[in-house]
Amino acid sequence: MSEELVVPAGVVQKARTIDCTWYNNRIAPLLEGLNTWSRGIPLVLAFFALWEALPRLGIIDTLFLPPFSTTVQTLFDLIVSGKLLMHVIVSLQRSAIGFGLAFLISVPFGFLMGWYNKFERYTDLLVQSLRNVSTFALLPIFLLLFGLGEPSKIAIIFYGASWQLLMNTISGVKSVDQIYIKAAKSMGASDWDLFRKVILPASIPSIAIGARLGAKISLMVVIAAEMIGAKSGLGFFIQNAQFNFMVPEMYAGILALAILGLVVNYLLVWVEKKTTYWKGEIGSSLLG
Repeated sequence: MSEELVVPAGVVQKARTIDCTWYNNRIAPLLEGLNTWSRGIPLVLAFFALWEALPRLGIIDTLFLPPFSTTVQTLFDLIVSGKLLMHVIVSLQRSAIGFGLAFLISVPFGFLMGWYNKFERYTDLLVQSLRNVSTFALLPIFLLLFGLGEPSKIAIIFYGASWQLLMNTISGVKSVDQIYIKAAKSMGASDWDLFRKVILPASIPSIAIGARLGAKISLMVVIAAEMIGAKSGLGFFIQNAQFNFMVPEMYAGILALAILGLVVNYLLVWVEKKTTYWKGEIGSSLLG
């Protein structure tokens, strides 16, 4: 007579619950995010097909627009040879330094402006005046003040990225529900506890959005700065290829810039969702 292994029903039920929870928290958001992201693939493929067809059919001269396949092959060769990677690393390094400085200065300044009304009254006019001046219009001034070296590029990146971080931080502080603030004060919370436990957590979603926008601006500004006065970087690579009529290399650099921007964008979307998971929206999409 064979013996049967009897497993308590509670253990089986617990195991099923764990598996279901893991699926809902990990697999389901991933599948939903991939499904949302994949909906844009047909339009992207149509764009690339049009890019391939126009020069192949002679509608646009290949001297001015090489086929997409030629651009991809050129990009692959540049990556393998290491010529493009060096310029990408330089551009990323400049963007990271400028953005990092902007984050370290703009976020605390935004907290001060958002929380202390008197401080905002004294500084708002200057802030609103400066932030409405185009970053690219000030680029020649930064070059005159700091020269053609690294300081001018980092300074213009810092300037361009600061405003999104600053304004979103102010907005995040001002949007904190007054009920939470009054409740914390009624329980005897100090100013530091109020900032650490109420204002800062409630402001994080807005700061994350500002960081995402600021990072995008950093990439755009560094390319423009490198096109005007630099001997390295992705912007210099694209400009140099244009001047020397190396059209496939120029388009390969532009394609690399688009890929880089896409990767940075979705990386920041992921970071934003991780820092705002408590809002209950992380399961809506993995890739934004």
